[in-house]
Amino acid sequence: MYFTNKNMSIYYQKYGNKEKSILILPGWGDTRNTFINMINYFQNDYSIYILDYPGFGNSKFPKKDLTIYDYAEIIKEFIRKFKITNPIIIAHSFGGRIATLLSSYYKISIDKMVLIDIAGIKPKKTLGRFLKEKLYKILKKIVSFSRNRERYLKKLLKIFGSTDYQSLSKGMHQTFKNIVNEDLTSYFKYISCECLLLWGELDPSTPLKNAKKINKLIKESALIIYPKGNHFPYLQYPELTNRIIYEFLKDS
Repeated sequence: MYFTNKNMSIYYQKYGNKEKSILILPGWGDTRNTFINMINYFQNDYSIYILDYPGFGNSKFPKKDLTIYDYAEIIKEFIRKFKITNPIIIAHSFGGRIATLLSSYYKISIDKMVLIDIAGIKPKKTLGRFLKEKLYKILKKIVSFSRNRERYLKKLLKIFGSTDYQSLSKGMHQTFKNIVNEDLTSYFKYISCECLLLWGELDPSTPLKNAKKINKLIKESALIIYPKGNHFPYLQYPELTNRIIYEFLKDS
């Protein structure tokens, strides 16, 4: 099924048919399929909505660059269109950016949020990273004069680009830059609903220090750390994660 708003469409699925709703916001590049274990666990007790973001899964990318606010805007309109009142939000990584804006910037009424290794804090630029970016820009200018420009640019991208960046279609590169360069740190303190932070101790993408910082900024929050956990603890420890979330939500 598709939902369209302002010439942008997203594919979504609904599971269960209960009064209380859960909205699952996947990570960047992930789709509804990575949450099927969690969906099966909760669908008898809730109505569960999960979607593919523009550019992933069954959702086409529009003919324009997007910002994190564009992604949050279409989810906000999705909630309003289907009258999803006071939902529970379960968000992973990039989905946490959207969840943060829905609660703090758009003031959507949310019952509880489960935030799993979420993104939103822009890392400080180290000297090494600064020099790497400078070198990339210099080499990019040099190869722009070559006959084999496209081939060399692809090689540079493979050397200097992140895995997420390399996996994107050419039309999504600027959107990715827009998103990762947006620091949402100042928004966390305006989240007023009860939040459970689930975090992998060894997460290389969104390090544990981010979890501790977010935990301090969100007044009504608790942090659970998975020893030896990675960036995907809900896939690494699916049954444990489902049980933890169940305990957190059982009074909702």
